Amino acid sequence: MGPNEDVGRRLRALRHQQDLSLSELSRRSRVGKGTLSELESGRRNPTLETLYALATALGRPLSALLGDPAQQGGPGSAPGWTEGLPGVSGSAVTAVLLERYEDDAAVTDVFRVTIRAGATQESEAHVPGTGESLMVLSGTAVVGPPHDTRTVGPGASARWRADEPHIYSAPDADVHGVLFVRYPTAPGSG
Repeated sequence: MGPNEDVGRRLRALRHQQDLSLSELSRRSRVGKGTLSELESGRRNPTLETLYALATALGRPLSALLGDPAQQGGPGSAPGWTEGLPGVSGSAVTAVLLERYEDDAAVTDVFRVTIRAGATQESEAHVPGTGESLMVLSGTAVVGPPHDTRTVGPGASARWRADEPHIYSAPDADVHGVLFVRYPTAPGSG
């Protein structure tokens, strides 16, 4: 099964678990019903923005739609190991899921991200109580809510609320980093 089919299978299962029709999930996520049908059947390549819209509408972390990184050759498997892992791209960001950690309080997704030079990605609000932090490996990123952005360089990190709209931007050169997204187990907490 390819990555698109795997995402489609997970999406369909989550929709059925919540007893939602395609029309209702389309309405909640603002993703077209035809697009949603193609995603579920594995015939469409999802964007990062689309997957986040669907995960948020389902009240789930993004990792609920992506494959298990441990089964795809995660940390320690080989030098350059992220190169073979499937990533998902948006208008400015490409993200590869490295780890999903879950406990009683939260689910934390860990991504290796690249923000493309000169691009800005506007991310919609995620599940209530969600927070993000970015550790920059190289380049300079501008991240956070548009009214309260942070400029972050190599070796530094920034943290912001992700349950409100936020941006990722690389004004000068590509940015490489590690992104942590923490979703509370009980929506609205945190």
